[in-house]
Amino acid sequence: MTDSPSTAALPPQKQKRGGLFSVLQRVGRAFMLPIALLPVAGLLLGVGASLTNSAMLETYGLLGIMGPGTVPYSIFSLLSAVGTVIFDNLPLLFAMGVALGMAEHEKATATLSAAIAFFVMHATVSAMLSISGMLESNTLHEGMIADVVGIRSLQMGVFGGIVVGLGVAALCNRFYKIRLPSVLSFFGGSRFIPIISTLVYIPVGLLLFFLWPYVQNGIYALGDLVLRS
Repeated sequence: MTDSPSTAALPPQKQKRGGLFSVLQRVGRAFMLPIALLPVAGLLLGVGASLTNSAMLETYGLLGIMGPGTVPYSIFSLLSAVGTVIFDNLPLLFAMGVALGMAEHEKATATLSAAIAFFVMHATVSAMLSISGMLESNTLHEGMIADVVGIRSLQMGVFGGIVVGLGVAALCNRFYKIRLPSVLSFFGGSRFIPIISTLVYIPVGLLLFFLWPYVQNGIYALGDLVLRS
């Protein structure tokens, strides 16, 4: 099978640029899925938090109508809680959304595997923090430790989710058709994706445990430099 005239006419450098541009377009579209949720989450959180703020209600004389114990207060507290839980779990949502967008095949399996890999990565970091005694010794900069989906881990934010999503999508695209020996054939194909994702993201968690504190210290140093300038 020969290349199409338009593709064959392009020099190799331009063909590579076109391939890279295509990949970047796919990455951008993958980011759009979790990002599209942010306006709704922000609206819920903003409306709920502002209309349950006691200082605001007292200022406008609304404590009797919308204060604690009233039906409107309960409704707006609910909206605030819904918005908060979305923002608190953005890294996990990005991990699943990016994996879904970047996987070329077995998208549902890739999404599930991304959630598993996210838990495995942060559980590995948490275990290393405990083993090394960093949690008790307070050797880390304030704000570097956070609760990530209930796991005490390093504060990687959305970056951690993107690392998981891109990595799991690559694993899915590489191994979704893998054939194993007949004894292990049940674990072949799409069933292999969550297995390999788990195995890969244990060393990824170990690597981030050693590297991320330096990255975060650099971010803090840059922030201090900007504030002082």
